[in-house]
Amino acid sequence: MAIHRRIQAAVAAAAAIAIAACTTTAPTSGDAAGPPGLGGASAVSGTAAYPSAGVSAPATSGAAERPPVVPAPGPAPASTPTAPAAPAPITIAFGGDIHFERHLRPLLEGGDGLAELRPLLGAADITVVNLETSITTRGTPEPKSFTFRAPASALTTLATAGVDVAGMANNHAVDFGPVGLADTLAAKAASPIPVIGVGRTAAEAFAPAVFTVRGVSVAVVAATQVPELTAAKFPATESRAGVAASIDNVRLLAAVRAARARYDVVVVFLHWGIERTVCPDAAQVRTARALEQAGADIIVGGHQHRVLGSGWLGGAYVGYGLGNFVWWLKTASAADAATGVLTLSIDPAAVAARAAVPRDQWDGIAPIVVADDYAPLTISVVDGMPRASAQSAKRLAAWEAARGCTTLKGRP
Repeated sequence: MAIHRRIQAAVAAAAAIAIAACTTTAPTSGDAAGPPGLGGASAVSGTAAYPSAGVSAPATSGAAERPPVVPAPGPAPASTPTAPAAPAPITIAFGGDIHFERHLRPLLEGGDGLAELRPLLGAADITVVNLETSITTRGTPEPKSFTFRAPASALTTLATAGVDVAGMANNHAVDFGPVGLADTLAAKAASPIPVIGVGRTAAEAFAPAVFTVRGVSVAVVAATQVPELTAAKFPATESRAGVAASIDNVRLLAAVRAARARYDVVVVFLHWGIERTVCPDAAQVRTARALEQAGADIIVGGHQHRVLGSGWLGGAYVGYGLGNFVWWLKTASAADAATGVLTLSIDPAAVAARAAVPRDQWDGIAPIVVADDYAPLTISVVDGMPRASAQSAKRLAAWEAARGCTTLKGRP
């Protein structure tokens, strides 16, 4: 508004000067004419003062009557500048563990068994879930307590539900040995959505899924840090297929730094922590800090089958545990049934502002994740589907309280 007023004042002054230049002063008695006044200036020393432009001055002794003076048109008033609309936030949603065992198998029929979740999962620009199963109908089960598998149609079912990327860096991706792994990789190649965290080599397993949302590039990297049979027996290497296993963080940090150098936003989707614990362990805390320093903007994961605390850590947003999501265990406890969808909002203007600053000067810059939203749900013991329930308010309060045993902040 101040700029607008200054522009208007300058226009008015220019118009007044133009009027003065076009106005003729009547001569005084036998002397040269004095300067005309501007806007009603009074006469001095025998000089006739003219009224406003366009009105003829009275004739003095012996002077001929002059025609009206018409000012030259001035410039048009400047229009008021309008501020550009703020860009809409970019939203990324996260759900926990999904598989299709036992009574969940019918959800795979027709490819739309999870369609009722689409209004929730499909609302975000990008939605990420953990697909905790091998994608195969063949192979020999590995020697472990639980083994999960599903046909390739599971990926179509996820896509129909609004999922954009499936993470498979977990402890059940290779439950059916090398044959099941080969089928999983074939299903990945034909999948309607990106599958991350498993690959023919380590480079492929750690490669991100990349999205562009309103001009902003987003990379999603997956890895497992669960020191279990899968990570020990089937880690992807330079020459062997497997999962993106990074117990010591070395390969994961390298993947994050590589993504940071190429993309605007870096998301890390992890399998980490200890099952059925409600607070992050020391290894998770160390990993979160290391990833934030390496350039990760969002660090979210699961494996505990519990909902853990979420919040801001330096320049990153961290979610320590998403819990289950579509779950098969009918004897699940109330804690097993607690779940939800975590949606994070990224400010594109903050992304652009940060891009103008050298990477080594990012410390102290405000995080690009500006808001979090949690939709609490309860997993049905009848069909394994997560839905809003009478427990939703209680579950939301529990999610907020879970931050208490972390060092995370509740706001950026």
